[in-house]
Amino acid sequence: MAQLAAIVLAAGQGTRMRSRRAKVLHKVCGKPMIGHVVDSLRRAGVREIVVVVGHQGEKVKEAVGPGVEFVWQREQLGTGHAVSMAKDIFAGHEGHVLVLAGDTPLLTPGTLKELGDAGRGLAAAILTARMPKPRGYGRIIREADGTVLGIVEERDASPAQLAVDEVNTGTYIFRSQDLFPALGRLRPDNAQGEYYLTDVIGLLVQEGKRVGSLQCKDWQEAMGINDRVQLAFAEGVLRERIRRELMLRGVTIYHPESVFIDLDVEVGQDTIIYPFCFLEGRTVVGEDCVIGPGVRIIDCELGRGVEVQNATLVGSKIGDDVRIGPYAYLRPGNIIGEQVKIGDFVEVKNCRVGAGSKVPHLTYVGDAIIGERVNIGAGVITCNYDGRQKHQTIIEDDVFVGSNVNLIAPVTIRQGAYVAAGSTITKDVPPESLGIARARQDNREGWARKRKERADK
Repeated sequence: MAQLAAIVLAAGQGTRMRSRRAKVLHKVCGKPMIGHVVDSLRRAGVREIVVVVGHQGEKVKEAVGPGVEFVWQREQLGTGHAVSMAKDIFAGHEGHVLVLAGDTPLLTPGTLKELGDAGRGLAAAILTARMPKPRGYGRIIREADGTVLGIVEERDASPAQLAVDEVNTGTYIFRSQDLFPALGRLRPDNAQGEYYLTDVIGLLVQEGKRVGSLQCKDWQEAMGINDRVQLAFAEGVLRERIRRELMLRGVTIYHPESVFIDLDVEVGQDTIIYPFCFLEGRTVVGEDCVIGPGVRIIDCELGRGVEVQNATLVGSKIGDDVRIGPYAYLRPGNIIGEQVKIGDFVEVKNCRVGAGSKVPHLTYVGDAIIGERVNIGAGVITCNYDGRQKHQTIIEDDVFVGSNVNLIAPVTIRQGAYVAAGSTITKDVPPESLGIARARQDNREGWARKRKERADK
């Protein structure tokens, strides 16, 4: 695929999406559609990629990121006009150029490689598909011997042409020196009054140049996304691919249809995923983990042998052999050491928790550094916010914090210390000491009887 480049069309608004957001920015499996297309091109070996932007172009550029070139289509006058915006970039280019839409997230690198091979020695080649319901797609027009004559858009097709089930997927490969001169000869003589890229095929045929085609093995792969229904369908297809690939690599997924895994998620061998789990963003799950049921993990890194049940984890790094949940919430910024226990109804935010420590239940720990082998009892709160700014709590190694303790930050509990249950700690506790901060108990005998007698009068 030497000198193979690509032009991705991403300038349109996508009115049928009925959205204020540009169509190519809508996500499929956690990634904008345009991101899927660019990634597939890169994995297919395409190094020079040009993206044509227009509607919300700056946001599209931000979503795509570095490593590609951008050109603007300030006025949307059709697909042919869009491709012509890249003419100056490809001046003198002697190779072939893939042209595809930014709303085709299901296209695979393998198909793009095949299309690149199919275009060798030709002026152009079209990626086609036979669709059970071809409505909305241009039809491929052929001679009786199968030679491609051209493409007719659905709005301009005759009844006989509409009966054709082989459609144009909107993905092509052109020889550069044939493509750009032909674009200059396009005319908007159609129902839309636009410059159709599809008309380039007919022009090349009329000039006696060779035009071929490649039929997509799976018509679903070639789908363009135009509305929310098609977006949901594409999401289902891609999620099934992801789950299948993970299972073939040695991941067990119970009731796969109930598990949702984003494209960039990595899962290690012999991990088990139970139903109703969501693994999102750039999450990495190690080997021999047990995830679920009812777990959502976003942009986290989990070590080996981690178990998570009915919990939400966001932006955290989890060490080996950690137990989390049920009903725990890890907010962003946590670094959890090995063999830590974070139990039921525990919330942890922006904390470092050392190896072997336990936060078993009913606790909030925020903006804290917790050492190794620390035990934090039920109902403990690090009071980290004074109404204006956050403060840090430090709990050193081998500390025992009793139940229903308030740690008023900033405060430090030194190594080996104990904090008595029910205390409100406002000062540092020295090493190997007992910190007690609660009122002395006062039992007033007969108080309840006297109260009742007064009430009965």
